[in-house]
Amino acid sequence: MDPKQRARSINLALSDRGIKTLKKTGHVDDILEIAIPMKGRMVHSIDGDQSFLPYSSDSNKHLYSVSRQLLNEKLREHAEKLPNVKFHFSDVCKSVDFNNVSFETVSDGKTEKHFGKTIIGCDGAFSAVRNSMTRLDRQDYSQSYLKHGYKELSIPPGENGTFLIDKNSLHIWPRGSFMMIALPNIDGSFTCTLFFPFDGELSFKSLDTKEKVEDFFKKYFLDAYNLMPTIIEDYFTNPTSSLVTVKTDPFNVDGRAVLVGDAAHAIVPFYGQGMNAAFEDCLELINCLEDNSLRSTDQEYSIEHLTRVYSRYHDNRKKNSDAIAEMAVENFIEMRDSVADPLFLFKKKVEQMLEKQFPNRYISRYELISFSTEPYSYAQQTGLANQRILSKLVEGNTEYDINKIDLSLADKLIKEILNK
Repeated sequence: MDPKQRARSINLALSDRGIKTLKKTGHVDDILEIAIPMKGRMVHSIDGDQSFLPYSSDSNKHLYSVSRQLLNEKLREHAEKLPNVKFHFSDVCKSVDFNNVSFETVSDGKTEKHFGKTIIGCDGAFSAVRNSMTRLDRQDYSQSYLKHGYKELSIPPGENGTFLIDKNSLHIWPRGSFMMIALPNIDGSFTCTLFFPFDGELSFKSLDTKEKVEDFFKKYFLDAYNLMPTIIEDYFTNPTSSLVTVKTDPFNVDGRAVLVGDAAHAIVPFYGQGMNAAFEDCLELINCLEDNSLRSTDQEYSIEHLTRVYSRYHDNRKKNSDAIAEMAVENFIEMRDSVADPLFLFKKKVEQMLEKQFPNRYISRYELISFSTEPYSYAQQTGLANQRILSKLVEGNTEYDINKIDLSLADKLIKEILNK
């Protein structure tokens, strides 16, 4: 694989939102064939101990690990079969002229102008379409970077393609100010990603020799290091990439252009929702296009019709994309720090007990995000309410004894705080 591509090859976690969209295409079964179920997080302590944290109190619920490259290939194969779809590889979009609904591309030094009825910008976190939109009046735009970057590493398959660590888990090595994760691949390998500060005493900048890298991994990730024969080559060959959150408002230029996915709302990967949110964008946009109430007497797909479609799509997605962007950054702190904290782990146990004791009344934020299609904004609000309930229930329980949780108090709090 081209090293530039490897910079973006973090495995993708497919959840209910993405699956719902893929079902609409009729190709979900093809995608699940190249995916591996992940039932929870396997937390690796610095001493090599492992503890499993299930994603849900329902053992039948899980995420899917899928290779970005394989997923792209599958989706492209299906799209190429459509008579009105044509792919242009190695063409770079340079600018967009919204007045004339046109855009310029450059390929092999040659510039070409393309015209259409509307432009849908799905061109990623550093979108050329969005960049052109930011030059328009009253177009809000912001971007913020984490102080951490990421680098891809790998654990190869064992003999005969066996998995050297549990295949049905997302593995996490939380180490306070940094962490490493590993997701399974269908060939028995694991794609590992080190999330690490760019600068500082322990950082990508400071680990600049083979000896420093080896000493670092032996100290902080020994159990993984013993399974990573290409660690030095991977570390010095694979690029170090940044982690950015992008927000813009609105997502559209009346009916002439609209943004989808990372172009509209790039988020950091710590809730595994970037792809799922983008797929959900697609489904919402299709639903708006199919909404007869937005057609009025205008000609179908006229600028007037598309203005209503894109505005409704924006209104439905903006608050939710902002919510998942904020929760993704919060989840980075949880994965990096909290999964090794005894109080956090105890709260997780209490939360799973509440889900079993009060089904459909108490639902965790993670459950709402990953195993439902409830709006992200609703999941965010519910998560804040849940934390108030959990904090009350564990108050004074310094022994972290699950048997001391007052379920009658839990019932009262759920009624008062969640209105359920």
